[in-house]
Amino acid sequence: MKIKILSDSTCDLSKDLLEKYDITVVPLTVIKDEQEYSDGVTITTDEIFAHVAAGGNLCTTAAISVVDYQERFAEFANKYDAVVHINISSELSSSYQNASLAAEEFDNVAVIDSRNLSTGQGLVVLKACELADSVSSLEEIKEKLNAFTPKVEASFLLDRLDYMVKGGRCTAVVALGANLLGLKPCIEVKDGKMGVVKKYRGNYAKSLASYVKDRLANRDDLDKKHLFITRTPVSDECLKAVEAAVTEYADFENIYWTMAGCTVSCHCGPGTLGVLFVKK
Repeated sequence: MKIKILSDSTCDLSKDLLEKYDITVVPLTVIKDEQEYSDGVTITTDEIFAHVAAGGNLCTTAAISVVDYQERFAEFANKYDAVVHINISSELSSSYQNASLAAEEFDNVAVIDSRNLSTGQGLVVLKACELADSVSSLEEIKEKLNAFTPKVEASFLLDRLDYMVKGGRCTAVVALGANLLGLKPCIEVKDGKMGVVKKYRGNYAKSLASYVKDRLANRDDLDKKHLFITRTPVSDECLKAVEAAVTEYADFENIYWTMAGCTVSCHCGPGTLGVLFVKK
């Protein structure tokens, strides 16, 4: 069975991985000063951060439209036995709803809610690529992917909260308290939603090292195939601290260091880093 795998741009997989597994990405929309751009195509994360740092308004994002999905699905539906598209969590964007509506026009297109974002979603995409070589029906790959999504553990540690405050995902009062106390919140994706699960205190590099240890050390429930370390710009000190912690606590077959894409970066800002993997 010949299956084509597609994903929203929010999967944050590197160009090398997209090319290796022949994954086609459908970009979300980034809005800067009322002008629309395509995530990773006509705008970059560096441009977004430079715009805000220069005093510009925070960029916003918009879901992929039903029409855009229909066009992409039509591009591959006649060339493949089946098309599988993996969306950012339906709790975080209406892209899944729009993709599902678009898929109703095709008999061989399946839409999967990753219940995640960034390379948490990317892990579901890679699983789809793996399954595409072995399944015998579209229903089988849908069933296996829906069973796989709850196994993804995705979290991020934030050094600053101004982007989340501006984006309405964190109140100014909470941000003020965190800043005064030097707290670094750990955001985890659970049941498709983001929430604070722990707060680290003090120097960001040391907080990151503690965060990586908390996530990876002394665990026997981890699938050791893929580990993603996904980030926006952080200091060299932070990178060295994370690299040392990953070397000490991570024993994975594949370890990928990736940059977060435009959509995720619009909401979390610079100084964000996460470790993302799959549980058994």
